[in-house]
Amino acid sequence: MSFSIFRRILWLFLCGNTLIVYLVSGSIRSAFVTTMVGSLSLQLAYFGGVLLLVWRAGRARRAVQRTEQCDSHDENGTANKLRRR
Repeated sequence: MSFSIFRRILWLFLCGNTLIVYLVSGSIRSAFVTTMVGSLSLQLAYFGGVLLLVWRAGRARRAVQRTEQCDSHDENGTANKLRRR
């Protein structure tokens, strides 16, 4: 998800949340606190998702490097065995 889409969703959520909490409770303080908690929660979830994607990409890159190393070792080992015969 791009940042601009995330920002729009966050803005819609926060405005909707603020309006609903204010209409139900009638308290501006309660609406503000609930909105800030929701904002922080969404931002932490987005940051966690980005960290997860970075971790998965690094893990996949290391797996490809290991596979390439194993393939090069196998080719060298096979070539050495054929020369000995």
